[in-house]
Parts: sequence; C-alpha cells; structure tokens
Amino acid sequence: MPMAGDDIVNLIKAALPDAVVEMTDLAGDNNHWKAVVTSAAFVGKSSIAQHQMVYSALKGRMDGANGQLHALALETQTPAP
Repeated sequence: MPMAGDDIVNLIKAALPDAVVEMTDLAGDNNHWKAVVTSAAFVGKSSIAQHQMVYSALKGRMDGANGQLHALALETQTPAP
C-alpha cells in the first residue's frame, strides 16, 4: 500500500520536531519518494547516523513484511549557520 508524503513527514517530525522535510513524489505513485530532511539533531553526526535517525523515525514502514513505503531517496543536512 502506498504511503502519503504527509504521513512520512509526520513520522519524521514526531521523532525530530525541529525537522524541515521536503518531499518529492518521484514517480507520481505515492510509492517512490525523495525526502530532504534538515535538522539540528544531525549536527556532529555522520551521514550514516543521520540516515539511521530518519529510518528509525519511519518505525519499520520501509519495504518488508509490513512495509508501506517502497522506495525513499534520502538526503539529510544540518541547518545553515
């Protein structure tokens, strides 16, 4: 089942309240998304750790037995100083 962009944003913001999340539906099917996530929580963390924080926020909804989100291209960044 496809997952709406707003649902993805809400999950990320629940875990990272200061996050600014920009969503792009890459295929127009609510199933292939790109997310650009900006959060101060990423400061001092590696790219891998930042991505893990976002995937953790999605609470297992990535592709799998109970997955609702098929594909997510993810870019993380820290706020501009």
